[in-house]
Amino acid sequence: MVDKFVGTWKMISSDNFDDYMKALGVGFATRQVGNRTKPSLIILMDDQGIICVKSQSTFKTVEIKFKLNEPFEETTADDRKTMTVFTLENGNLVQKQNWDGKETTIEREVTGDGKLIAKCVMGDVVAVRTYVKEA
Repeated sequence: MVDKFVGTWKMISSDNFDDYMKALGVGFATRQVGNRTKPSLIILMDDQGIICVKSQSTFKTVEIKFKLNEPFEETTADDRKTMTVFTLENGNLVQKQNWDGKETTIEREVTGDGKLIAKCVMGDVVAVRTYVKEA
């Protein structure tokens, strides 16, 4: 089920991401950089079932490795320390991050036209980032 996510994805649009970062508590300077950055998303899976998600840009590269349904400690691109778990729900790759009594969800879906849509939800704030496959 994860196979359709594997590959290199190039961001083509990002909607409402500034408000999402504000909801996360990200400071102004970091948000400015975050809004200008269009990271590539590289998703790999090895034969042990370990998934690697790498967000790569000229500003910062962040890489996490995990197994589905197994919580792990993540340091996010904006330096939050979270307990994170990835699950597959209805064919979508769902990432839940918990820190300081807060929770955000990033739901990634591959659409029929081959785009990867990442829906980032924090409370009632929703950001949508769209990617197309490069490789």
